[in-house]
Amino acid sequence: MLDKIKDIMINNKEIGCYGIEREGLRVTKDGKLALTPHPKVFEKKICNTYITTDFSESQIEVITPTFNTVEECYKFTNVLYDIVAQEIGDEYLWPISMPCILPEDKEIPIAEFCECPIGINARRYREQLMKKYGGKRQLISGIHYNFSFQDEFLVELHNSIGTSESFREFKDNVYLKLVRNYLRYRWLIIYLLCGSNVIHDSFEKEYVESLNKLNEDTYYNDGALSYRNSQYGYKNNIDLYPNYDSVNEYVDSMNTFVKDKVLESHKELYSQVRLKAADIDNFLESLKKDGIKYLEYRSLDVNPFEKGGIGLEDLKFLELFNIFLLVKEESSYETWQEEALENQKLIAEFGLSNITLKKDGKGITKEEWALEILTYIKNINDELNLIPDTTILNMMKKVEDFKLTYAYRMLEKVKEEGFVDANLNLAKEYKEISYKNRFKLEGYEDLELSTQILMKEAIKRGIKVEVLDRSENFISLKKCDKKEYVVQATKTSKDNYVTILIMENKVVTKKVLEDNNIKVPKGEEYSSLEEAISKSSKFIGKPIVIKPKSTNFGIGVAIFTEGASKDDMIKAFEIAFENDKTVLIEEFIKGKEYRFLVVGDKVLGILHRVPANVVGDGIKTISELVEIKNEDPLRGKGYKTPLEKIILDKNAELFLKQRGIDFNYIPRVDEIVYLRENSNISTGGDSIDYTDNIPQKFKDIAVKATKAVKAKICGVDMMIDDYKDEDSSYAIIELNFNPAIHIHSYPYKGEERNIAVEILKLLGLIDLDDKHR
Repeated sequence: MLDKIKDIMINNKEIGCYGIEREGLRVTKDGKLALTPHPKVFEKKICNTYITTDFSESQIEVITPTFNTVEECYKFTNVLYDIVAQEIGDEYLWPISMPCILPEDKEIPIAEFCECPIGINARRYREQLMKKYGGKRQLISGIHYNFSFQDEFLVELHNSIGTSESFREFKDNVYLKLVRNYLRYRWLIIYLLCGSNVIHDSFEKEYVESLNKLNEDTYYNDGALSYRNSQYGYKNNIDLYPNYDSVNEYVDSMNTFVKDKVLESHKELYSQVRLKAADIDNFLESLKKDGIKYLEYRSLDVNPFEKGGIGLEDLKFLELFNIFLLVKEESSYETWQEEALENQKLIAEFGLSNITLKKDGKGITKEEWALEILTYIKNINDELNLIPDTTILNMMKKVEDFKLTYAYRMLEKVKEEGFVDANLNLAKEYKEISYKNRFKLEGYEDLELSTQILMKEAIKRGIKVEVLDRSENFISLKKCDKKEYVVQATKTSKDNYVTILIMENKVVTKKVLEDNNIKVPKGEEYSSLEEAISKSSKFIGKPIVIKPKSTNFGIGVAIFTEGASKDDMIKAFEIAFENDKTVLIEEFIKGKEYRFLVVGDKVLGILHRVPANVVGDGIKTISELVEIKNEDPLRGKGYKTPLEKIILDKNAELFLKQRGIDFNYIPRVDEIVYLRENSNISTGGDSIDYTDNIPQKFKDIAVKATKAVKAKICGVDMMIDDYKDEDSSYAIIELNFNPAIHIHSYPYKGEERNIAVEILKLLGLIDLDDKHR
């Protein structure tokens, strides 16, 4: 079969679909289970496909979408961690599978749901689990790894093998073989990828008392590797062995378990791997009708050394491990399920010791068998070149040296720092990292930052996000049956085409505003350089602005606050005509420029944008100082970071020339040198939040201007002589139909504003009056 897989993969390396579900406890700063409700910002638990709860109100579960590559899946686990960590206040996410400091069962808050039939059933099911298994074991958290082959791959494999089975039968049999082999070899996954070998003394007393005391509040036994996968973990009260020979036989065995009242329902089977169906509400019927949709591997502990709970190298190994499960011939050993379970228990409780496992009834050391399997897997990779060889070699090193395992590393950390502090220190480190990354959406850094911010807010609230065109920042947002299309975060269905055209045309914008008694600067419009030169002489020596008619972002704009010579005006006209066919000359309005962001009928943010500048040290030139300032990680290109890199272009050269200096000038110590008059962030300016400082009168003017052009989202650029005085002179110099939101969300100085949530409200995707979130 391997040669056929190799032939298929020649044209397509992406043959699988991957998803991750990660459970985690919210804890207090003291390492105790947080008893606060699930944050309301995550909306309805039943409806949020990204962030919900598992058994307890205190147990968050995050779920990635399905991806075609493990790299995308890995990055999204980090996205979800970052979102959750920033929305749980001063609480932390516990970084390992075994629980934190726990209260008694009666104090553990079972997850609450809305009073809909699904919500009522979800609550009732958890109450039954509490009675049957107790609450503390329910709080053991893990990683669920979801996998399926792409149908295109299975179709080609089915055709190349030439079996007489129908495609549906073939597909089911492929997944059933993976299930059987996974159960046989799951012990290796537990050894390589797990690490939950210490228990706090607040856990169930019958288990704690059977272990050795490690330090004041921590217990373990020599050689333990994964209590979550041991007798101490979350498992059925008796060992169950479903029939995996066919879908029908599996369904029959599940019905028997329920009929005999061993299980309440199929959901209560805590197997190491689960079959998944298309219709989760009618699971068994759907399995028989539609077949197996995907598989869920449930052996993995939360990796305490990964922020998102699972490492990229481990995901890559699992990617290849799936191929191994497919091509590895099965043993005919009759009691293979019982043997596989015994191997799991041995590895989980004594995996760091020298132990002997059973292979088809015969003893074999874990090292010998593990290296035999990994060598087989390496040979597969030699043929397919699917993952880096170093990944397999690193797994082999873990077998040869148990001190490289996550379990041993965590044990040593707990010995040194204590159980609670070891985990809290990791949790605090990861939360700090997530704060530093708060303006990024990992895996989508190629998109404009404003788009990333809107996507992150949508994900937080369970709104399904799909990127339709990355180069255009074109996304769709879907909640229930409502779907909205958005470009660059603020181009939405709420603004009509004429509104956009009005704001693109600065001459028309001025006329519309004048008609609504809103002050704008006076000026003229020229359609050629020759016309500009011949008609603009009356502006020589007067404070003026020369700019292209229809461009944005301050490109091609020249400002002369003290007036300009004829030669300088000609140079400014030449630059402006390089960016548009029509150029404007306007009176310069005295004061400072402020960007008002209007969404709907509210001003959500106001920024004063300080022009690009450098501060002298008496040694370096302006060019050198700009190079150093541009190294700030907050500065980038293409609106993918909170600030843009400073540009030393013709406009900057002309601006400095007015002051008798150039790029080689060496500023004095602490001398601030501005590099242009216009203050656009796009040319390297600094953003300072003034939202709470500007009088309401000017906010009302900004809203009035927005309504004048019938816009729903608008960037209003206003010059105000003295912002503290509501009677101060002002003028609106520009309206922008596609205003960036990142400059308000993450200003250089001042309060960060959540603009994205207001856009989602405008689009009707958030119901803030809903009490059952």
